[in-house]
Amino acid sequence: MAIPLKNKVFDKIKEANSLTDTELFKALSKDGIILNEDKFNKLLLDLEILGLINVVWITKDDRRIEVVTTKVEVDEVEEQNKEMMEKDYEASFPGFEK
Repeated sequence: MAIPLKNKVFDKIKEANSLTDTELFKALSKDGIILNEDKFNKLLLDLEILGLINVVWITKDDRRIEVVTTKVEVDEVEEQNKEMMEKDYEASFPGFEK
Protein backbone atom coordinates (compact mmCIF):
# COMPACT_ATOMS: atom_id res chain seq x y z
CA MET A 1 0.00 0.00 0.00
CA ALA A 2 1.41 3.38 -1.02
CA ILE A 3 1.91 6.12 1.54
CA PRO A 4 -0.27 9.15 0.74
CA LEU A 5 1.55 12.21 -0.53
CA LYS A 6 0.31 14.33 2.40
CA ASN A 7 2.05 11.98 4.82
CA LYS A 8 5.33 12.12 2.90
CA VAL A 9 5.26 15.92 2.83
CA PHE A 10 4.37 16.12 6.54
CA ASP A 11 7.19 13.70 7.41
CA LYS A 12 9.67 15.93 5.56
CA ILE A 13 8.41 18.97 7.48
CA LYS A 14 8.58 17.08 10.80
CA GLU A 15 12.18 16.05 10.13
CA ALA A 16 13.24 19.68 9.74
CA ASN A 17 10.69 21.10 12.23
CA SER A 18 10.85 24.43 10.39
CA LEU A 19 11.87 25.24 6.82
CA THR A 20 10.98 27.42 3.85
CA ASP A 21 8.78 26.33 0.98
CA THR A 22 11.72 26.31 -1.44
CA GLU A 23 13.76 24.09 0.91
CA LEU A 24 10.82 21.70 1.19
CA PHE A 25 10.27 21.65 -2.57
CA LYS A 26 13.96 20.85 -3.14
CA ALA A 27 13.95 18.13 -0.46
CA LEU A 28 10.90 16.49 -2.04
CA SER A 29 12.45 16.68 -5.50
CA LYS A 30 15.63 15.11 -4.14
CA ASP A 31 13.56 12.18 -2.85
CA GLY A 32 11.95 11.73 -6.25
CA ILE A 33 8.62 13.39 -5.45
CA ILE A 34 7.99 15.76 -8.33
CA LEU A 35 5.06 18.13 -7.82
CA ASN A 36 3.80 21.05 -9.80
CA GLU A 37 3.34 24.29 -7.89
CA ASP A 38 -0.46 23.99 -7.71
CA LYS A 39 -0.34 20.50 -6.19
CA PHE A 40 2.39 21.59 -3.75
CA ASN A 41 0.33 24.57 -2.57
CA LYS A 42 -2.79 22.38 -2.25
CA LEU A 43 -0.89 19.91 -0.04
CA LEU A 44 0.38 22.72 2.19
CA LEU A 45 -3.12 24.16 2.44
CA ASP A 46 -4.60 20.75 3.33
CA LEU A 47 -1.99 20.20 6.05
CA GLU A 48 -2.62 23.67 7.43
CA ILE A 49 -6.40 23.11 7.47
CA LEU A 50 -5.85 19.84 9.34
CA GLY A 51 -3.92 21.84 11.95
CA LEU A 52 -0.65 19.99 11.42
CA ILE A 53 1.46 22.89 10.12
CA ASN A 54 1.59 26.68 10.09
CA VAL A 55 2.51 28.54 6.91
CA VAL A 56 3.64 32.15 7.30
CA TRP A 57 4.87 34.54 4.61
CA ILE A 58 8.36 35.80 5.46
CA THR A 59 9.02 37.67 2.19
CA LYS A 60 7.08 38.28 -0.97
CA ASP A 61 8.17 34.95 -2.45
CA ASP A 62 9.14 32.83 0.58
CA ARG A 63 7.01 31.08 3.15
CA ARG A 64 8.06 29.59 6.50
CA ILE A 65 6.53 26.18 7.20
CA GLU A 66 6.48 24.96 10.81
CA VAL A 67 5.06 21.95 12.59
CA VAL A 68 2.28 22.78 15.04
CA THR A 69 3.09 21.66 18.57
CA THR A 70 0.27 21.33 21.04
CA LYS A 71 0.65 21.61 24.77
CA VAL A 72 -1.33 19.20 26.89
CA GLU A 73 -2.96 21.15 29.68
CA VAL A 74 -3.44 19.35 32.96
CA ASP A 75 -6.62 20.24 34.78
CA GLU A 76 -5.69 20.31 38.46
CA VAL A 77 -9.27 19.83 39.66
CA GLU A 78 -9.70 16.81 37.39
CA GLU A 79 -6.44 15.32 38.71
CA GLN A 80 -7.58 15.82 42.32
CA ASN A 81 -10.94 14.20 41.54
CA LYS A 82 -9.19 11.24 39.95
CA GLU A 83 -6.91 10.78 42.96
CA MET A 84 -9.86 10.95 45.38
CA MET A 85 -11.80 8.38 43.35
CA GLU A 86 -8.81 6.03 43.40
CA LYS A 87 -8.40 6.45 47.17
CA ASP A 88 -12.13 5.87 47.74
CA TYR A 89 -12.01 2.76 45.56
CA GLU A 90 -9.02 1.35 47.44
CA ALA A 91 -10.59 2.21 50.81
CA SER A 92 -13.79 0.36 49.86
CA PHE A 93 -12.04 -3.01 50.23
CA PRO A 94 -12.26 -4.58 53.71
CA GLY A 95 -8.99 -4.74 55.58
CA PHE A 96 -7.43 -1.91 53.64
CA GLU A 97 -5.18 0.14 55.87
CA LYS A 98 -2.79 2.85 55.02
